Amino acid sequence: MAFRINHLHIKTSDPRKTAQWFVENLGAKIVRENRSGERLSFRLDLHGLGLNVTDFLEEQRLEQHYGMEHLALDADDLPGVVQKLKLSGARILEQRQLGDGRHVCFFEGPEGVRLEVMEWK
Repeated sequence: MAFRINHLHIKTSDPRKTAQWFVENLGAKIVRENRSGERLSFRLDLHGLGLNVTDFLEEQRLEQHYGMEHLALDADDLPGVVQKLKLSGARILEQRQLGDGRHVCFFEGPEGVRLEVMEWK
């Protein structure tokens, strides 16, 4: 199985202000700005690391909190990864399909760290 880092997700009550902070203070670049109704989110490039900056997501059933939400990895064999995680005893938190058709799986890593694996796009 092959992996690559997809993004680090930061949730905030003010996505524009938080995105701008990363631009002004750490040299991030805004790659994409998304608007869904009144909701605004950003995809940043922080020197090669993708940062998703959003408010709470209505479609996410998993409990949400502000701060560093999770680390997401692309996987070339998502069903195989999920099966391996289940066999290892990892706690699966949520599985769902994104609006673009890709499937994702949130799971708990050591010490309760929240992780996500996503279908390779």
